[in-house]
Amino acid sequence: MIALDGLSLSLAELVGVARSGATPTLAPSARVAMARSHAWVQDTQSGTAAIYGINTGFGSLARVRIDPADTSLLSRNLIRSHAAGVGDACPPDVVRAMMLLRANALARGASGCRPLLVDTLCAMLAADVVPRIPKQGSCGSSGDLAPLSHLALVVFGEGGEVLAPTGTIGGLEAMAQAGLATLTPQAKDGLAMTNGAQLTTAITALALHDALVLLRTAERAAAMSIEALLGVTRAFHPAVHALRPHPGAIETAAELLRHLRGSTLVDSMPDKVQDAYSLRCTPVVLGAARDVLRYGQAVVEIELNSVTDNPVMLMDEPGENHAFSAGLFHGEPVGIAADAMKVGVAELASLSERRLYRLTTGSLSSRLPSALAGADRPGLGMLVPQTTAAALVSENKALAWPMSVDSIPTCEDQEDHVAMSTTAAWRFWEVVQNSRRVVAVELLCASRALRFRLQERPGVRLGEGAEEVLPLLEGLAAENEVASDAIEAIAARIALGHFA
Repeated sequence: MIALDGLSLSLAELVGVARSGATPTLAPSARVAMARSHAWVQDTQSGTAAIYGINTGFGSLARVRIDPADTSLLSRNLIRSHAAGVGDACPPDVVRAMMLLRANALARGASGCRPLLVDTLCAMLAADVVPRIPKQGSCGSSGDLAPLSHLALVVFGEGGEVLAPTGTIGGLEAMAQAGLATLTPQAKDGLAMTNGAQLTTAITALALHDALVLLRTAERAAAMSIEALLGVTRAFHPAVHALRPHPGAIETAAELLRHLRGSTLVDSMPDKVQDAYSLRCTPVVLGAARDVLRYGQAVVEIELNSVTDNPVMLMDEPGENHAFSAGLFHGEPVGIAADAMKVGVAELASLSERRLYRLTTGSLSSRLPSALAGADRPGLGMLVPQTTAAALVSENKALAWPMSVDSIPTCEDQEDHVAMSTTAAWRFWEVVQNSRRVVAVELLCASRALRFRLQERPGVRLGEGAEEVLPLLEGLAAENEVASDAIEAIAARIALGHFA
């Protein structure tokens, strides 16, 4: 059970809730903080001061005053009008992560809504009531309005759809089946549910987790390829990288040497002075990816425990008006991080493809069979899997174009600079999926190449990294003789961390 207080949620806990069925609950301290700000909102509805979203309209209608009797209708209308998402449904793990993040942001007690709202979100997660959230329709400002509104439809009994094994069912039916009551929105409830960058952050956080696993796998794949290509390890010496001390490069060089420990294939060609860039520059390129993911992780860890509402209720500030209108909902911090990380992961895949190209090209592979096609199985080489990897790398180049530099004004120019962070996050997600398959092809080719080396040089020793996973890779290839099936089977194992 994960206690939500708006301050201490970790990436590992988010992944556990999103993918492993872990369940959250509202921490007692958070319940007190939420009740305090909610009581102030209730008391100020009928006051003379205009407080955005509590007794005023939204966006460009902020100057329109709302009668206290109409505050529930105001929240309902907000949810209905903003549930304008389109396209395919978000994956269930992304939706669960989004729900958790919204609950944790509200738990901070700065949103002015009831603890019951977080209790309901937690109960939905425990019962696996996962609304269908369309992937498209958010510009990342004011947060992920449309996606969060589709979640709010289910929470407040306004309809919506919920994912089910056979497709989707109505939100009201799904809540009833789970024994959960829908809520009648009060003042600030609708705005509190819809105003935030939680879909952007959910996508980015899960993609980051997967990218970190992929990076470790890519280092193992690189070591196996370097070994199969009879590489030179002097390029990875710690004293070399101390001369240009980027932390990621130092760490990757150390990982390569760890995976290659014990190998008698590397450094076995005395006349070989240096390798091609795709081998000897691996610490520099993968190290840069390490460093950019480290930056992105720092951003995500801040965002996991951030309030992204407008207005926010600062109850300890002096004065009668505790509502502060600001721009915390803007997705730019996460969007820029997602853009940066997808470039790093795209380069990881680009380098992987160059190594596997050398493995499958006879003139570049230090006398491996052309296309890695054995005489016993003519025609079953690895040329087309390399072509698949090249196609994925090319697709990554288009996806890596930064979305956070784009902006199209919305809301009658009230929202005159938007983040496009949600699209940046989805593109990061897609780059990770593509790159995972590229590394899967490299692992497939490297394992085949190492088998040829063992046949060619009886008695040689493989490095520790290859020794650990070669039987598993060969088993997956044998069980899935069609190349596509083998690639997908290996990619699925990469996602689970089996090669990291």
